[in-house]
Amino acid sequence: MDLATVDHLLTTTRSVRKRLDFDRPVEPEVIERCIDIAMQAPTGSNLQGWHFMVVTDPDQRAQIASLYGKGREAYYQLQQKHPAQFGEDDSRLFRRDKMIESSAYLSDNLHRVPVLIIPCIEKEMTEAPHLAALAEHRSIHQASLYGSIVPAAWSLMLALRSRGLGSSFTTFHLFHEDEVAALLGIPGHVLQTALLPVAYFKGKDFRPANRRPGREVTHWNSWDRRR
Repeated sequence: MDLATVDHLLTTTRSVRKRLDFDRPVEPEVIERCIDIAMQAPTGSNLQGWHFMVVTDPDQRAQIASLYGKGREAYYQLQQKHPAQFGEDDSRLFRRDKMIESSAYLSDNLHRVPVLIIPCIEKEMTEAPHLAALAEHRSIHQASLYGSIVPAAWSLMLALRSRGLGSSFTTFHLFHEDEVAALLGIPGHVLQTALLPVAYFKGKDFRPANRRPGREVTHWNSWDRRR
């Protein structure tokens, strides 16, 4: 295995918002191949309850974009109303203004993104006898559910990235999940978990982000111990 190539893929797969090419078509075959790859991801108890809703119809994309924009506005209203709960005083948010600008750009142009993919998971997974028994243990219950779709969504983003396509893991549309479900005919037993805007990206390759060294957030055998 070429570790240099693998490491480059893992360290340069970014949330792409402002560099999406709205005018270049995305081949359905590429999307299908990337989903095939994503379905090799692990899933809780190997129940394989994934589904991927791919939206390319312009009218549907426009309606989803409108709902996404309303969700984004609702989110920022909550953020302004409860700043402490959203970490407004966190020093790690030093790039917040740039992120907000990027998020606003994507929201304003979401209807132009050629492909929207909504990773979904069957709610029945939570009703499997061994998982339903965990319902009162909220942390493990949620981890089992989302841990069965998020790895696949990330694998999908990596597969797209390796083929020159950018994406971003977004959730604002979930403020209006029921309306999106009605629009797309998603049945009630299926839970939407995210929305990935997908397009070929413009410009040069991406670089690793500015992150703290891993050793600063790695704890060995006890929380207060570093290596």
